[in-house]
Amino acid sequence: MNEQKQKIIYAVEKIRETMCGLAHEIHRDPELSFNEYRAAQRLQAPLAAAGFTLIQPLAGLETAFCARFDTGHPGPRLILLAEYDALPELGHACGHNLIGTASVAAALALVNSGTFTRGSLEVMGTPAEEEGGGKIIMADAGLFASADAVMMFHPREKNMMTRGALACVDAVFKFYGKAAHAASAPHLGISALDGVIQTFVGINALRQFFTDDVRVHGIITHGGSATNIVPAYAEAKFLLRASTVGALESVRQKVFSAASAAAAMSGARLEIEQGLTYAERNNNLALAGLFQRNIEQLGLSADAAPQRGGVGSSDIGNVSQITAAIHPYLRIGDVVPHTPEFAAAADSTAGHEAMLNAAKALAMTVIDLLDPASLQRVRDEFTAWKNGEAQ
Repeated sequence: MNEQKQKIIYAVEKIRETMCGLAHEIHRDPELSFNEYRAAQRLQAPLAAAGFTLIQPLAGLETAFCARFDTGHPGPRLILLAEYDALPELGHACGHNLIGTASVAAALALVNSGTFTRGSLEVMGTPAEEEGGGKIIMADAGLFASADAVMMFHPREKNMMTRGALACVDAVFKFYGKAAHAASAPHLGISALDGVIQTFVGINALRQFFTDDVRVHGIITHGGSATNIVPAYAEAKFLLRASTVGALESVRQKVFSAASAAAAMSGARLEIEQGLTYAERNNNLALAGLFQRNIEQLGLSADAAPQRGGVGSSDIGNVSQITAAIHPYLRIGDVVPHTPEFAAAADSTAGHEAMLNAAKALAMTVIDLLDPASLQRVRDEFTAWKNGEAQ
């Protein structure tokens, strides 16, 4: 290990207690998508104290921010992504308290150690990964267009350097019927709930015709107000996923047709609201290789990612369509995301150790990218992918 990377490790260890405390504070005070005001401020505070220039809001998002350190010397523009939104009811059951803090710790280590000597380094605070797609909004605003590389880490049950992610979009189906007394005059009513139920039936009938990569899952968010009233309004929310944005469009058309047919059958009027489309992930293998060599220098080993199944979606997929990006995973325990057990692990000793190792490896990878040859390999791979050439 070279001297610069040894300095990085030392610099992270010096702020160990502060960073573990920061991750704990965010964990105990969860905030939902687009409302992460306190988490964003907590992440910005140590960066401002270290001399980073802060910009907030970004792309019209009040809880998005950019903390920038410019060396004043020519070099790459490198971005560390911070996530910090929580899940309804479960809190930080996806470990975003660790994600945001790891990027902040990596940036502080690079600046405090004096090892970041060329180009610019940014911690980009990206709200609403769980619901809303903050990175999509920021990407559409051009915030990543000139970046040479973008990195983050995610806690998981394995150490995985690359992993696929499905394209995804959410849709809300709103059915409007007509209220009536369910016992004395049901014939005068139109059940909006029947529209919702038939939508589920129609989607289930489609499942045997979906390819293996497709996932469609939903909940009824409003089904009526009383059992003796024909529901005048009912609502269901679905997530639609497929391997690519192109494949997702076919799924979307079929599911929307099922909802429209359900409206016709029930007599209810249908309105559909769509969210932003999360793109599939493009893993930059050259960049992932640098990160892997760094975690191995820290005494960790990489596990093989599952070849099929077991993947969700993330708005970093949209960023990875614009520039070279990685989203590696580090183990925090035998836990599955979006569960109470994962939430507990995200505030455990094992969770904090994974966060600190991620901070070290991210900062060490930034050092690697200051080498023109290493950066060129990363950029060449992204250019080849963008041009449709085989990797």
